[in-house]
Amino acid sequence: MGKAGSLSRRSFLKSTSAAGFAAAGGGFALPALAQAGLPDPQSVLDGIAISKYVRADYRDLYGMSDDKPIWDNSKDWIRTVDWEKVRSELSGTTVRFAVGAADAESAAEGLAPFEALSGISVELVPIPDDSMYDKVLAEFISGNASFDALQFFSPWMGDFAAPGFLYPLDEFAEKWSLPLDDFYDTYRLNYGFFNGKMYGIPFDCDVQMVHLRKGYMEQILGGPVDRVTSVPTYDELIRVSGELNRIEPGVSGVGLMAAPGFWSTYTWEHIAAQAGMMLFDENWEPIFNGDAGMKGLEIMLALSKNANEGHAGAGWPENRAAWLGGQVATNISWQDSGTQAMRPDQSQIVDDFVTIYEPRIEGGRFAPPNIAGSTSCVSASAQNPEGAFLMLGFLTTASIMAMNEANANGVAPGYKSVLTNPNLQAVSQPAKVWSESLEHAWCAPRLPGAFPIEQAIGNEINRAVVGQITAKEALDNAASAVRRIMESNGFYQGRDPVDYAAAAPGLYVGEGRPLPF
Repeated sequence: MGKAGSLSRRSFLKSTSAAGFAAAGGGFALPALAQAGLPDPQSVLDGIAISKYVRADYRDLYGMSDDKPIWDNSKDWIRTVDWEKVRSELSGTTVRFAVGAADAESAAEGLAPFEALSGISVELVPIPDDSMYDKVLAEFISGNASFDALQFFSPWMGDFAAPGFLYPLDEFAEKWSLPLDDFYDTYRLNYGFFNGKMYGIPFDCDVQMVHLRKGYMEQILGGPVDRVTSVPTYDELIRVSGELNRIEPGVSGVGLMAAPGFWSTYTWEHIAAQAGMMLFDENWEPIFNGDAGMKGLEIMLALSKNANEGHAGAGWPENRAAWLGGQVATNISWQDSGTQAMRPDQSQIVDDFVTIYEPRIEGGRFAPPNIAGSTSCVSASAQNPEGAFLMLGFLTTASIMAMNEANANGVAPGYKSVLTNPNLQAVSQPAKVWSESLEHAWCAPRLPGAFPIEQAIGNEINRAVVGQITAKEALDNAASAVRRIMESNGFYQGRDPVDYAAAAPGLYVGEGRPLPF
């Protein structure tokens, strides 16, 4: 994929960009607001329930029901906000919402309850998926965007916030009591804030994890897999993936995404973060080609010897297919590789896998990587910014995000009250490890030029993976390229577009926190 507009991993699942639950088999139709009075808010809220929004086969498989909630109503914003007040102030207004063109129909279905609750009409503005970034940027530059609200790939935050294209949301968040304290710090800081101001509400909240096939690992271990001790280090993952590479014809030791561009960057960042790697110093000078970055790349190259066929051209779609198809014995991927592997309609390895705590690196730290994901924002030129904020609050509320996870559609919740819920953990295998890992998350800063930076680093890493250059050459080349990209985006000229001190708290949130194991 050439442009970040098609980066959303959800698009490969054909689930909706605006409200994943709708496409997954739920939702309910409401009469047009012009033809009927607004219903009692509680009647609408009662319909936003597991029985209406979670697929019937998944409900049956795991015994999900409305009397076993997978979220906390006291933390679920749509159940705490005063909808009568919303109606009194904003009923009859319209919000223009930019969505990927392929998602427009399902987005409309998913937004019907919001329209009924608020009295606000939503006009969808379809944008071709493969040109989302370019189209959105052009409209921002024009100063008269055709939309009030949009959801986009979170690394774009710097590109859109730094020039003033996004509307500050702090005032709305306070007025309508958005539960920001329920978001894990890494999502709140990196998907919500830029230079100390709130511009986004976290939407698709990703983290990368390590997954193992239980049956194969048990053959090597001579017993059951322990999430902490069976593969405690990356050295051990190198060793066991080597053994697993020979365990059965057609099965590779490890699934690895090492395609050119951001895919290679993500895999390297995942590993190097455990060695203590940071991308920049406090002056925004690239430092990732130091010892920690090198350690991460050396480990990645060692793992590549045991990796899936075609790993040097593999991104997430190929990785997902190999993992769910049973063609890799261990896997470095996103958390949804653990949820989707539970679902018989998606997976051939149901009940034969486990998601473990992140392997460590000697001298490093426990730093599970928050990589990719998406955020929800309001245009600075919005005609109805408050209505747009309320709509985004609805789409990202805890109950809807919990049901996205239950539907295993790849739209991941970032709420503590969801991921720590025992009922949710029963239907999402990685959720317990995932929730505990987030207290120590690593994340790349949201900078202008973040996507070209990811592309530049990954292109050089891929060259090392295929043997064209050494690991040291790859990272040195990448550091030089990144510095040029930073300079072209206004850094090193006396007034950086991003204050390092404002970004720093989100880059690694685990300092001083006790390990979960």
